[in-house]
Amino acid sequence: MKRRSLLIGGAAAMAAAWFGPAPALAQAWPTQPITMIIPFAPGPIDGVARVIAEAMGRDLGQPLVIENIPGAGGTVGVARAAQARPDGYRLLMHNIGMSTAPTLYRRLAYDPVKDFEPIGLMNRNPMVWIGRPNFPGSTLAEMVDYLRRQGAQANLAHAGLGSSSQLCAMLMQAALRMQATTVPYRSSGEVFPELSAGRIDLYCDQTTSALGQVHGRSVRAFALAAPQRLPALPEVPTTAEAGMPDFQLSIWQALFAPAGTPQPVIQRLNRALRVALADARVTARLTELGTAPEPEATGTPEALRELLAREVARWRPILQAAGEFAD
Repeated sequence: MKRRSLLIGGAAAMAAAWFGPAPALAQAWPTQPITMIIPFAPGPIDGVARVIAEAMGRDLGQPLVIENIPGAGGTVGVARAAQARPDGYRLLMHNIGMSTAPTLYRRLAYDPVKDFEPIGLMNRNPMVWIGRPNFPGSTLAEMVDYLRRQGAQANLAHAGLGSSSQLCAMLMQAALRMQATTVPYRSSGEVFPELSAGRIDLYCDQTTSALGQVHGRSVRAFALAAPQRLPALPEVPTTAEAGMPDFQLSIWQALFAPAGTPQPVIQRLNRALRVALADARVTARLTELGTAPEPEATGTPEALRELLAREVARWRPILQAAGEFAD
């Protein structure tokens, strides 16, 4: 019994030396800036990340510094985050691509479920269908009619393997039981000049990316793939209003930490995230960007863990049926 007590005491002392006393951990951490990895090139997603990161930093007492690590559909940055020390100082902000990568990439360097600790959902971006400014039609019904008549002669752009725009294009073709010509690009930034110049027919993108293009009238908006209209795009009807109630797609964005990160740190980060998303200034800015904060009820680490598992299972058969994979 004496030896057992010594072992337990020694383990507790080691844990305290590494993590600090359990009750004081939330107060002792963090003591240095935190890095938030975004696995994409700088773009509209950074606007969402920065406003949330700044608010989280105020609550944590340490700044959150954004680091863009693009490459291979986001998998380069995610792999880097998975290899980080699990101390809470290196986080990952990712989206639905976290759930599609296991199917799309045959040799993935990480397991999105096993190699990460969920922190919480941040926001959801509805997808919006847009087209070239001289598109022969202005409603979703006219867009659908065009796709059915043109078939493979119609072209749909997407921003690369596993991108939200590719997923949206796949779902639309499956819903209409037709096959258009898909044109891949490396990013949404490459698509918009082609679209506004009339060289691409249609594109489906997140509202945070498409908002400025729609407001600038360089593209034509047909419908929002969401149950309700968006305050930032009040003139754009929903797919439900436009006759396709079952066609809905919103892209979630969330925070993760490397597997093994202490749970008190995860809970502290989640608390800071909830505080940030409840901030009126953050909410107002997210509304301007065309998105909305995740409600507190579904913003827990447990809810994100369950969502990720469901999304991996949901997209696997859809992607396998499409037959598009990376080596």
